[in-house]
Amino acid sequence: MTRLTRVLGTGFAVLVGLFLIAPVVVTVASSLTTTSYVTFPPKGITLRWYAEVFGKPEFLSSFVLSAGVALAAAAISAVVGLAGGLAIHRYRFPGRGALEAVLSSAFAVPTIVLGIGLLQWFAQMGLASSPFTLLLAHLVLTVPYAVRLVLAGLAGLDRSAEKAAAGLGAPPFLVFWHVTLPAVRGALIGGAFFAFITSFDDLTVALFVVTTDLQTLPVRIFNYMQYDYDPTVTAIGTLMVLFAVVAVVVIERFVGVARLFGADTDHK
Repeated sequence: MTRLTRVLGTGFAVLVGLFLIAPVVVTVASSLTTTSYVTFPPKGITLRWYAEVFGKPEFLSSFVLSAGVALAAAAISAVVGLAGGLAIHRYRFPGRGALEAVLSSAFAVPTIVLGIGLLQWFAQMGLASSPFTLLLAHLVLTVPYAVRLVLAGLAGLDRSAEKAAAGLGAPPFLVFWHVTLPAVRGALIGGAFFAFITSFDDLTVALFVVTTDLQTLPVRIFNYMQYDYDPTVTAIGTLMVLFAVVAVVVIERFVGVARLFGADTDHK
């Protein structure tokens, strides 16, 4: 029975792995086709479509915009998430319940409704479309993730270590820096990662707050596919996958993914 369970578990894991990796394989393979349309399996091998990507400056500018906004959203979400999570978890103040409800409801609001609402709000405030307004819109999406993950990290924190440090004479800032912050580091970095991915991949909200001259990469791809559906799109997708793989390899090489998220890698 144990052997059968192990075989079934392995088979299920393999199927899930194939299901997850199949879209990536199809995207990479179809980006190499010699035809002027997307097809799988590819008919011939060529790097022409990658040259097409780098020959279109609008795609490069959109990538820089998306990456810049996503990095800013990740950094701000981490800071706000840490402050908000600590405030909600440790203090009682007027409006605490309402703040928690707002943060929870943010996950239930359809992004298209959120995009329309942000468009109306920016118009009433007289804010023209810019990287700043795009960042504000994405913070509405990303901050709740960061706050919730920090709250989850704080829920498992034993405050006896903080009390011990304070009892030995450590000032509040040093207690926070050397005890509290390391304890929630994994949740904080996880929130920043979620924020980066959410911001970089967002299409629905961005459609309402960008212009023809200011487009994120997902919006640029969406608009491009309405008129041209050639392998340039799959080449961009492949480059995005390569970007993610390189980022993970660099982090693992110099920091370690497990250590970055606070996992204990010392096993004796």
